Amino acid sequence: MLQLVVECEARDDMPKFGVWTGYRLPDDRSPWHPLVARLYEYWLSIAPGDGLPGRQHLVPEDIAPLWSRLWMLDVSHGPVRYRYRLCGTEVVRALGREVTGNWLDEVHPELIVNPESCERFRFTVTTGCPTWRRGPPLWTRNPLHQTLESCIVPLATDGRSVNMMLGVAVAFDSSGRMI
Repeated sequence: MLQLVVECEARDDMPKFGVWTGYRLPDDRSPWHPLVARLYEYWLSIAPGDGLPGRQHLVPEDIAPLWSRLWMLDVSHGPVRYRYRLCGTEVVRALGREVTGNWLDEVHPELIVNPESCERFRFTVTTGCPTWRRGPPLWTRNPLHQTLESCIVPLATDGRSVNMMLGVAVAFDSSGRMI
């Protein structure tokens, strides 16, 4: 079962982001996997009062339990494109190879035919809002991954313009066990 969005008031002047249009994080995060929730709570804790946190606010040791499941994307503007800056060992294992330094659309060509992922990234970059999703993987190399839960948080060096995204993913098998 796909769990994705909680509707919020959409305005006519808001950009459209496919299924992510009008998205906001669920108020009740108790169903979230603890590792996924930890990234979001950490992101909230490092946010400066006047804007978004940036890479300079991250203290890797504070989120050490997440390292193997983390990835970080650089956001290249004009045209918008994403490059893997960091890829944890579980992500590398799931992809079947190291992808740090590679463009996301080259590693995952299926992004072109499945725009939900691109819309999610575009939503996060444009709005500066984090996203959460639990459902079937949109792109994975591991057939054991039946459900994927992820959270993506925006990072902005200047506190306003998103230039990186940090994500965590937890995969589950057909029995609901974490892989």
